[in-house]
Amino acid sequence: MSEAAIHSVTAPVARPELLASLDPLLREWLPRQRWFAGKGRPVTGFSLVTANELLPSTAQLGLLHLLVRAHQPLTPAQGAGTQPGDCYQLLIGVREALPPHLAPALIGHVEEGPLAGHTVYEALHDPRPADVLLEALRTRARVGELRFERDRRQEIRGDLIPRLITAEQSNSSLVFGDTFILKLLRRIVPGVNPDLELPLALARAGCPRVPAPTAWMAADLGEETYVLGVLQPYVQGAVDGWELALSDLAKESEPAEDGCRGGEGFSGEARALGRATAEVHTALARALPTVTLGHVQMERLVDGMTERLATAAQAVPALRPYAAGLRTAFEALADLASEGQTWTAQRIHGDLHLGQCLRAPSGEWSLIDFEGEPSKPLAERRMPQPPLRDIAGMLRSFDYAAHAVPGALGSARAGGTPVPAVPDWADICRAAYCAGYAEVAGRDPRADPVLLRAYETDKAIYEVLYEARHRPDWLPVPMAAIRRLAASP
Repeated sequence: MSEAAIHSVTAPVARPELLASLDPLLREWLPRQRWFAGKGRPVTGFSLVTANELLPSTAQLGLLHLLVRAHQPLTPAQGAGTQPGDCYQLLIGVREALPPHLAPALIGHVEEGPLAGHTVYEALHDPRPADVLLEALRTRARVGELRFERDRRQEIRGDLIPRLITAEQSNSSLVFGDTFILKLLRRIVPGVNPDLELPLALARAGCPRVPAPTAWMAADLGEETYVLGVLQPYVQGAVDGWELALSDLAKESEPAEDGCRGGEGFSGEARALGRATAEVHTALARALPTVTLGHVQMERLVDGMTERLATAAQAVPALRPYAAGLRTAFEALADLASEGQTWTAQRIHGDLHLGQCLRAPSGEWSLIDFEGEPSKPLAERRMPQPPLRDIAGMLRSFDYAAHAVPGALGSARAGGTPVPAVPDWADICRAAYCAGYAEVAGRDPRADPVLLRAYETDKAIYEVLYEARHRPDWLPVPMAAIRRLAASP
């Protein structure tokens, strides 16, 4: 499809009756999606932010791009009433009848309004709408409030076959051939999104550890810009760190002929991953401003950690016996700050763990998904922070992997403490990762044990609250770390 073709068949849709006709279908469908953030609370209504036709709905196949707010009652902690609502990006296909292979994508059958008599479905399952998105990026199209941009130095072929990656959580991704991956953000917030901002900055700094954005899409609404998606090179044949770690653990858990077991098989990968992390941190510190955190800033940091501990202990009774011991990690950090110690803060990944790292067949590691923790406000995700926050997240990820093998979780579900099938694996990998980081950064993360312990403790407390709410069977994993951290001097 040519650029002229895109412009000729697309138009903004400003029809309140469109959303009214979709409302009953979206109320049933949206809360079932893995990327819907408001689970556990009913949707009381929708408001339309934008509506644009990427393919006209009068044709055999239509494609609607919608930004809608889903309104929900506030939680007891938020008070009474209804919150303004999270804004979601929806790509809705429109057909008279749905082919059998698209049955899993069904949203529903529209009974009234401009789409009456049609079937609507999640369009990302359909190659034709996916092709439209890639063509819009390739030609830098403009569609109503939607803006498609690309790096003119990089070519985008128009004949790449798309496929939807189904193992997604907070967003959705399309792979085109074995060349590009398009990450489409689902919960949309205004402002500069770090998932585009940081890879662009790293590309300018010449850092090869993060795939440079090839193209991106955004919506301009008044004075606000919403980043909607980012197209990046696809690392063909890559394996994420979590899968690689579990594969190594499965091999290591088999008795060796000499009776020795351990994390030696993955320690080389952990060291290389530590070097890659340090390269990214070093490049970010060169590309973007850094700040110094003194007593006042660290006091706010400690207050936030202490408050999160109190909230988690109130929600998870199993955490309460360890609260006093955990609090000492934060108190020790506050004491150092009061004595005049300072720390350098910079832009970081913000949600670093093994699943956010890809190892190419060549053995090179890349870091991906710089969005940060989606549940946190955008302004908070863009704040400079000590690099040790990222490192603590990775150290906790090694611990999770060690406990994720069936034997460990099986013992936990039986009422015991999870015992890793390879007892020393996490410790060996944690040490190798820190050593690799030091080779590039010039300083071992373990040289700042007070800040590192505080961040590890804060992360483990977050994990306890998350598992208690969403995966109770996994709760013993962070609780094992809680017992260790509460007893640390």
